[in-house]
Amino acid sequence: MNGRIALAALALAASAPGAQAEPSTALAPHRAAYEVSLIEDYDAPRSSSQTPVAATGLIAYEFSGSRCDGYASNFRQFTELQRSEGDPLSLDVHAVTFEDGDAKRMRFQIDSRTTDGDAPAVVGSASRADGGDTTVALTKPDAATIDIGKDILFPTEHIERILAQAKTGGGTMQARVYDGSDTGKKVFQTLTVIGKPATGAAQEPVAAETLGKMRRWPVTVSYFDEKTRDAPPDYILSFDLYENGVQGMLKLDYGAYALSAKLKRLELLPTPACRD
Repeated sequence: MNGRIALAALALAASAPGAQAEPSTALAPHRAAYEVSLIEDYDAPRSSSQTPVAATGLIAYEFSGSRCDGYASNFRQFTELQRSEGDPLSLDVHAVTFEDGDAKRMRFQIDSRTTDGDAPAVVGSASRADGGDTTVALTKPDAATIDIGKDILFPTEHIERILAQAKTGGGTMQARVYDGSDTGKKVFQTLTVIGKPATGAAQEPVAAETLGKMRRWPVTVSYFDEKTRDAPPDYILSFDLYENGVQGMLKLDYGAYALSAKLKRLELLPTPACRD
């Protein structure tokens, strides 16, 4: 199971980032907690005895910063999957990232633990040159420098672009996205579908209480390994995206099974003022 849930890792792009609508709404610093469970009425065929029959867990997420100072995110997901045979499988993923305000540089560290042992940490940075070429410099698990090409969006930039497109009518879009996940060498080709905006209060009590009747859009993003042609997506992420960047209830579809993550706590944080 890919531990990345992409709470701050969504984007859209056409042929080039410059062709997109510019972001017009500041992203709100916030803390959020989600309760994870298995979607029991999921209609995909069971792939093996290792397919989960139950799941519990928690996602804790903090997003802070501004366009002036850059954006930091701290994401933690713990999930325990009960299989029809064998002991439960626990997954613990901790990802910390920082992106500068002009989306030219990103730093990241991703640590993953499972019942079967710890996966190697992924640590590095990515930078975009003035011409658009993006280079990844990894320090862990092994030192490496990788050219991943042009038209790459980083996670926060991706969210900003989706919001900008949502406000101009939504629709279907494609993007190349890099977030440092997996081995740090993977670029995702994404397909994003943005639905019509909702106008009433959210169904989730904590969102309705904190965000009121703020506009939100149903969003579905499919993540494909761009090196694998004609293959199904690695996973599909669906959620309500609020106008300030907060994400409501999540659905993570891994093909053989799907998880739900319900928003249980939400705290909006102060937005730092830009310094002269």
